[in-house]
Amino acid sequence: MTRHQKRLSVPKSWPVERKTGTFTVKAGAGPHGEEGVPLLIVLRDVLGYVDSKKEAQYALNHQSILVNGDVASDVRRPIGMFDILAFVQREEYYRVFPDEGGRLALTPIDADSASSRLGKIVGKTQVTGGDFQLTLHDGATLVVEDASEYSGKDSIVVDNETKDVVAHFPYEEGALVTAVNGQHAGEIGEVTEIIVTPGSGNNSVVVETEDGEFETVEQYVVVIDENFTGSDDESEARQATDGGDDE
Repeated sequence: MTRHQKRLSVPKSWPVERKTGTFTVKAGAGPHGEEGVPLLIVLRDVLGYVDSKKEAQYALNHQSILVNGDVASDVRRPIGMFDILAFVQREEYYRVFPDEGGRLALTPIDADSASSRLGKIVGKTQVTGGDFQLTLHDGATLVVEDASEYSGKDSIVVDNETKDVVAHFPYEEGALVTAVNGQHAGEIGEVTEIIVTPGSGNNSVVVETEDGEFETVEQYVVVIDENFTGSDDESEARQATDGGDDE
């Protein structure tokens, strides 16, 4: 497996310029699969806090950067949708949120909001002992005693410290959702209709926004809470404006 990542072939969600150079840093193993953006890109290309891989690793060595409440130690650690980044010394906190075009962006949040993160349920299985395991969109798993109230495509909020479920948002008509893929990525609205497709085809969902409505496949939407949209000032995402080399 190659250790290099060409800029032209990175996923559309990566906030990097594709024609400023040939290569960029390759994401390491971890959550979010191929869509995960290396932490180095977030620190260097999006926030501009470091100029090189060496500076980024120096910052991580001081244990001042947390991802979902855990100390980050690898500059290649994949960062993805709804992750929480905390910069302890700066007292700055961000939520990774889908932006227009499907690119991942950072939304400033306060310390209280940074204590938990949103996850979309993509799987539910019973495990040994009778408990149930919930699988979230980023590959993380959570064991609960009773999963009767949870269904696939629901969203939950997980406390970063205790790993307890602190909120549950069902996927249903009337739910507030954001599109995370497709041509409507980044748009937020309320589900007005869920269209069930017979057979093996994908179900569709109609979402009403402030500017009208759109229809997309239901796999492309995630149920969120109003608190996750942020205020007008806070929702201005900081994206990459330039690119750096791999080192």
